[in-house]
Amino acid sequence: MVLCDTEEEYARHMTEFLKSHKDAPWDIYTYTDAAGVVEFAGKVEVNLLVVAENAYTEEVRRLEVGKAVLLNESGVLRWTNIRNVSKYQPAEEVYKELIAEYMEVAEAPLPKLAANSDTRLIGMFSPVKRCLQTSFALTLGQMLAEKRRVLYLNFEHYAGIRELMPDVQARDLADLVFFLSSDKEKFLLRLQTMIQKKGRMDYVPPVKVGVNLLEVTAEEWLEMLRRIGESGEYDYVILDLSENLQGLFSILRLCSRVFTLTKDDRAARGKLEQYEQVLALYEYEDVLKKTNQYKLPRFRRLPESIEQMTRGDLADYVRRVCEEVLHEGVGTVEERTAGKGSGESGLW
Repeated sequence: MVLCDTEEEYARHMTEFLKSHKDAPWDIYTYTDAAGVVEFAGKVEVNLLVVAENAYTEEVRRLEVGKAVLLNESGVLRWTNIRNVSKYQPAEEVYKELIAEYMEVAEAPLPKLAANSDTRLIGMFSPVKRCLQTSFALTLGQMLAEKRRVLYLNFEHYAGIRELMPDVQARDLADLVFFLSSDKEKFLLRLQTMIQKKGRMDYVPPVKVGVNLLEVTAEEWLEMLRRIGESGEYDYVILDLSENLQGLFSILRLCSRVFTLTKDDRAARGKLEQYEQVLALYEYEDVLKKTNQYKLPRFRRLPESIEQMTRGDLADYVRRVCEEVLHEGVGTVEERTAGKGSGESGLW
């Protein structure tokens, strides 16, 4: 990849930022004058040329490269035959757009799955509705993210959290599954282009159309989670689950720990009893053995936004749970895999 920008400070900082992504699939060559780029491109095949408007000369426009991207400074689309990327948006967003463009022409080896992964899945599921499951999951995720690398995935039919929902044009969890089946070798890079952040916690936007969840097979969900785990990018992946999933029990079996929130009333007790009976009927007793049930107390006030979830009564309650999770110990892949299906947690 060649980056060209006559604004030397921007070129230097952007180069440092791009190089900080150790798993990026390119070698970066940076120039602050168009003549240097023209000379370099005459000797070396350039997969991706990223050039600022201030350096987009007639000589640069005539270069034969795999793909060219214009860092748009003016906000005006002066050239429509080249991909325009806003230069002054957050650097992470520039990176995502460049990765997406690079994948269209990349022939170099892409990042491989890690041979050893210590990623742990934490499952959140309850047959009891309106039990604060998502609030609990988001609070735990943000607290864990203060010390570890955390990814949050929401599998609800209607997530109902405006702060997490993508724009109409943005990709969501359903798109991530599509990329898994259509472009497996580029899955990890696709994942990077979709990641959003709340504080230090990463998340993939929930599906915009909930019915899409019903169309994903159990095998596809399990393969997606396996690849995320084997990427080595995260210490914890929090799964905010619902019954709208094929393979729900198999996903719970993959988790190192399952949290089930419930209430202290007759209907809640009946639903929980039926859920446990179904798990036993289908021989998923191992899921029950690693399930922690919580009856949350009545909180005087719940946070109104995700940013407030690490403070207040709910946060005080979840903080104790967070410390328990952090002190569990991870173990090796072999130790975790050996217990799979026998009541112990086994991943990947």
